[in-house]
Amino acid sequence: MTRRLLIRATGAAQAGQLAGLGRALAQSGARLLDINQSVTFGIVSLEALVGLDHDSDLEGALSAAGDRLGLDVQAIQIGAEDYHRWSVQASQPRLILTLLAPHLPAGILAEVGALTAEQGLTVELIHRLSGREPLDGGVPGEHDAIQGACVECWLRGDNVDLEALREKALALGAAHGVDIALQEDSIWRRHRRLVCFDMDSTLIQAEVIDELARRHGVYDEVAEVTERAMRGELDFQQSFRERMAKLRGLDESVLAEIAEELPLMDGLERLMRQLKRLGYRTAILSGGFTYFAHYLQERLGFDEVHANELVIEDGKVTGEVREPIVDADRKAELLYRIAEREGLSMEQTIAVGDGANDLKMLAAAGLGIAFRAKPLVRQQARHSLSTLGLDAVLYLIGYRQGDLEEGRGER
Repeated sequence: MTRRLLIRATGAAQAGQLAGLGRALAQSGARLLDINQSVTFGIVSLEALVGLDHDSDLEGALSAAGDRLGLDVQAIQIGAEDYHRWSVQASQPRLILTLLAPHLPAGILAEVGALTAEQGLTVELIHRLSGREPLDGGVPGEHDAIQGACVECWLRGDNVDLEALREKALALGAAHGVDIALQEDSIWRRHRRLVCFDMDSTLIQAEVIDELARRHGVYDEVAEVTERAMRGELDFQQSFRERMAKLRGLDESVLAEIAEELPLMDGLERLMRQLKRLGYRTAILSGGFTYFAHYLQERLGFDEVHANELVIEDGKVTGEVREPIVDADRKAELLYRIAEREGLSMEQTIAVGDGANDLKMLAAAGLGIAFRAKPLVRQQARHSLSTLGLDAVLYLIGYRQGDLEEGRGER
């Protein structure tokens, strides 16, 4: 009859420990069923599930090996019922829960633990994606590091009410100043290939149409319409035409002045460097204007741009744009078209935006992220990011800070 044992070994990490334990297992005729090892602050923790089909003093062999290797070794008998439960759990769908914030409060772990337990989920693994925080309190990692802290949890469970879990996670995160993202794990999670961005208040810290209105002396009128549209209270095309009409007569020279002064979203330049380095295709899908989108394209290297083209006559803005207007439906359609043209599945796409005009695009993408969005948009989007810069998108794709340091993995 097969015996199953869970082997636990802990102690100060040193070379040769895995080899020594492996020899003890092999000499006892054990079969390896599962294994996990980690080292934290120089302390190694190894767990191995093994099977024995014959009598053997495996416990004695491991104890002797542990004494030689400076390890405390335990062997725990696993019954058939426990083994069956482990096997069933390993076949259940996996969820990825990501915690992101400038600093992660310790209390969030207790509340996340309670929330996942309430849904019958088991925490399978917790690991840090962000760099280590330096002792002097400075910025973690090197100069190109993503700011803030990020921890990823792997969860297992069956029949999970994902929408209810997301809603509770959103409320929990808001209470603690932490972004909590939930994704269903799949082969596509680390194989996205296309990233599409809204522009205004996503790539740049401004609404360009408001800046144009300010220069033209109609800011208050346009800003009020813009805010209502972003909250989803107005039809985009109607509100867009209304705002554009107020810009009639604006001098073309103002466009260049504003373009030079556009404040980039924090983390954007770092994100674009990494996306280009990692081979992603990038696009701007904006209800803003091509004039400014092309400026960002030239500066940051976006592969393509789709936005509204201002009609200018005799050096003056006419208050009209060329058709078709890039609204919510158009953004989603463009996302589909680009993916199809590039031979990609929709699961391989990422969309990032902040407004109600982005919701259809976010819903269509394999990974849709509401970035520093209005409450309505955060609630409706599957994922939201508010506490860190735009480069934290890399954590939601699953990259570690160590993966992103220049030279890592390159030859």
